[in-house]
Amino acid sequence: MTSEQTDILPPVNCNTPPRPLLAIIGLSLAMAAGIPRLPAADPGMAALPGGEFTMGSDAPYAQANEKPAHRVKVSPFLIDIYPVTNADYARFVEATGYKTVAERPVDWEELRKQVPPGTPKPPDAMLQPGSLVFQPTSGPVPLTNMANWWVWIPGANWQHPEGPDSTIKGRASHPVVHIAWEDAEAYARWAGKRLPTEAEWEYAARGGLDGRRYAWGDEEIVDGKYRANRWTGDFPYHNTAADGFIGTSPVGSFPANGYGLYDMGGNVWNWCSDIYHGAAFAERCNSKTMVCCDPRGPLTGEPERVLPGDPSPADVPGALRRVIKGGSYLCSPSYCESYRPAARRGSTPDTGTSHIGFRCAKSLPDTP
Repeated sequence: MTSEQTDILPPVNCNTPPRPLLAIIGLSLAMAAGIPRLPAADPGMAALPGGEFTMGSDAPYAQANEKPAHRVKVSPFLIDIYPVTNADYARFVEATGYKTVAERPVDWEELRKQVPPGTPKPPDAMLQPGSLVFQPTSGPVPLTNMANWWVWIPGANWQHPEGPDSTIKGRASHPVVHIAWEDAEAYARWAGKRLPTEAEWEYAARGGLDGRRYAWGDEEIVDGKYRANRWTGDFPYHNTAADGFIGTSPVGSFPANGYGLYDMGGNVWNWCSDIYHGAAFAERCNSKTMVCCDPRGPLTGEPERVLPGDPSPADVPGALRRVIKGGSYLCSPSYCESYRPAARRGSTPDTGTSHIGFRCAKSLPDTP
């Protein structure tokens, strides 16, 4: 499968219930009554009833690509309670023999399409299997150049997160990283699932708290405790680990949100199925009263309109990117604060770094 292929779910008419009304009411009542939400065939997933919510943000702290805030309706769906872990991914690899993008030699002909025109071919040693690994700087650096803290490490991959001399031993319950979009898609298909749409992901992350700054409310620190694994201190050179962690943390280390989901902010970024356009929200809704139903982002091949102030500009104009959500252990209030549900970034589908992972979703039986 190429990185440009994905399941295109059919659109839903807002005026037509996507699921029989009694089924929606029954699911909602079951959740309210505390009846277990997990279908027997889908352990590890939470069933969400769907509905309307405010997607994006117009708040003063919001980035340009989060605007405008707009009403969205999503159909009922299932989503993983936790991000996919190293143990989960190991079972997939053992069953299929799958090799991630980071474990394959770099194809220069493909890479040259994603770098500025005229970029010379790098030495062969740089085309060996590997991935981008975060390395703290020795002091303050301009935050406009991510090359200051991202380093290509040959031999870095999901089994060797910091490079060939590192291991995931003792990190079975940590979220898997160095996962490209196609690696996440391959796992999802094997598991009988799919990647969530950006709208589904944000609906799930908000946990029923519509329009709040964080997945748990408007205050970042609650009762003196951090609610997410994020960078504490001065990025990118001094992490105090006040939240208890320097890198990734075991999934579920912080409290769940209102839907019982963990790590919907911080720890690792999550891939979504949508193609990324910075101006997607502005192009999607032309009215404050309009409700967008099950939006899926732009279609493959649509040109991306450059968004002034986009915090996630394309390195190469026109390069296809996919949405990532949730932020990571590298996000800090002074840098990106992307552990907010509304925050969004774009990343090339063949890029898996030491802070990108994923979780899966699944349509309910009689929904698309």
